[in-house]
Amino acid sequence: MTSVIDLRHFQHGSLPDSFKRMLIDVHADSYADAMDLEFNQRFPWFVDHWSGMEGFTCVVAFDGEEPAGFAYGAPLQPGREWWRSTDYQPNNGYTSTYAVSEVMVRPRWRKQNISDRLHEALLKVRTEDLAVLLVDVTHPKVQELYGSWGYAKVGEQQPFADSPVYAVMVKNLRPA
Repeated sequence: MTSVIDLRHFQHGSLPDSFKRMLIDVHADSYADAMDLEFNQRFPWFVDHWSGMEGFTCVVAFDGEEPAGFAYGAPLQPGREWWRSTDYQPNNGYTSTYAVSEVMVRPRWRKQNISDRLHEALLKVRTEDLAVLLVDVTHPKVQELYGSWGYAKVGEQQPFADSPVYAVMVKNLRPA
């Protein structure tokens, strides 16, 4: 039996008290086999950082009242877009960029197209020109998934000394 998944939207300035704990718990379940890595242990810092950004938006997938996954991000400041460290050149100077920081689905709910739905709902109302995200280069199947969603790899970067090397992937959000 397939679960009925309810997508709920959240944004900076109106987050419930339990919101950050919920994201941290979903992350801990999703990365249970890799929580010994120091970088993964810093996820609460990332939740605080991103949820405090002006323009932060998040979509959470719920199965009843149980969070199954989430996607979140925020607009990047001009000149601070992740693709700037690559040779990528936006078309016609359209550079406003929304960073998709996380797309995560707990193991029990994987392979049900929930990540697709979360990602689509997150970007549906964005007005920026581009979306950008980072994907661990050791996960080619994840890069392929994002490629199927319209992203193209434009380079690589390692944003933190203890983070993986990431593929920088960009998607044009403007209608062609």
